[in-house]
Amino acid sequence: MVGDTDDVREIRREGAGGHRAAPHTADLRIEAWAPSREGCLAEAVRGMVECFADVSAVRPTHLERIRFARADDADLLAALLDEVVYRVEVHGQVPVEVDAETVADGDLEVRLGVVPLADVEITGAAPKAVSWHGLHMGADPYGWSCAVTVDV
Repeated sequence: MVGDTDDVREIRREGAGGHRAAPHTADLRIEAWAPSREGCLAEAVRGMVECFADVSAVRPTHLERIRFARADDADLLAALLDEVVYRVEVHGQVPVEVDAETVADGDLEVRLGVVPLADVEITGAAPKAVSWHGLHMGADPYGWSCAVTVDV
């Protein structure tokens, strides 16, 4: 991605996925990368969750399956992150494990291992919305990358 540090470039050359967050005026900017589109989407979820909760000491208590109809990559990113916001706000669930897979008809199937919000250590403001401003997702020389601004 543009602005990658040498460390991130080396990680990406080795085919590893990852994410990072950067402060953004009254918001949060999340960047994620992985060798595959599905891996990049999963890294974006992990990055968003890590911005407000420490999930390192918990294991999923419930598995949620979500299916997204075939769509533009940026639309899928926004829809998936919106789903995480919805689960936190409405159901009090925090994803601690995430896996995404494109199924035979081109839809995206996402499995979220979740825990109750009360079971995680809150470390920051929970996300409120996903902004379309500056949102992008696509293939790049190392695989896939995305960037999104999240309102907190």
